[in-house]
Amino acid sequence: MKTPITTLIDNTRGLKFTESPRWRDGRLWFLDIHDKRIKTADLGGRLDTAVELPFIPNSFGFRRDGSLQFGDALRRQIYRWDGKALQPLADLSAITSFCLSDGIVDAQDRMYVGDIGYNFFDPANKPVDTCVIACVEPDGRARVVADGLHFPNGMVITPDGRTLIVAETMGHRLTAFDIVADGSLANRRVYAPLPDDVHPDGIALDAEGAVWLANPEGRHTVLRVREGGEIVERLELGTHAYAVMLGGPQRRHLFISTSDSHDPAQIAKAPSATVRLVEVAVPGAGIP
Repeated sequence: MKTPITTLIDNTRGLKFTESPRWRDGRLWFLDIHDKRIKTADLGGRLDTAVELPFIPNSFGFRRDGSLQFGDALRRQIYRWDGKALQPLADLSAITSFCLSDGIVDAQDRMYVGDIGYNFFDPANKPVDTCVIACVEPDGRARVVADGLHFPNGMVITPDGRTLIVAETMGHRLTAFDIVADGSLANRRVYAPLPDDVHPDGIALDAEGAVWLANPEGRHTVLRVREGGEIVERLELGTHAYAVMLGGPQRRHLFISTSDSHDPAQIAKAPSATVRLVEVAVPGAGIP
């Protein structure tokens, strides 16, 4: 039986390109990166702007006090927003290359953020061969905690706070690390190898340890994958999926960020972003 997929926000509502969906306080929060805004939506489809920004954002999470933390993708800076002022927190330009990718904030207010390794806006810049994950401490101190990755993208942390799983988009795999007490990453291993036509982007963890992943390059644009690599569910959307989040009252709503293109010029000319919604059997778990 085909899983019913609904459209929470259609492409007439002014979305440009949504990323990093998060569920908090009864609302879906997400970055609209090409509109330079952080936006929210409720389950009725009401859309609001939470923060307008002077830069293209990527990486996004919440600290324990409710403040927002996110990155300036191209300048590779991390900021906090406390509801009143934009506060610089960390400069990652010396330890990353070109552009920040996805990132999350853990239960100790540490932020893990990946490095895309190339600049979408300047194709003349060749991709770097390896990318890193940086850890930003609550006070802004930053260090590299993993390297040699192939476009680290979406991330999740297990409910016990002991494991970080990252989507390696160009590596066709989900990779896991143990989280050490000081925030370092250790014991790197493949969580789920994926077929060559799967380029995992945003991911979400469920209570069975399976991962929902957006696969913008594939025909089945959203997949549910168990540890070890078994693909157990597939959703076809008729467009490209870039990010997913398990939220809603029981965390059984799978929110999907979609767009017909990720090309900035095409998005500026004819944006096609939507937010889709699917109810699933197994609830979400962990962070985000």
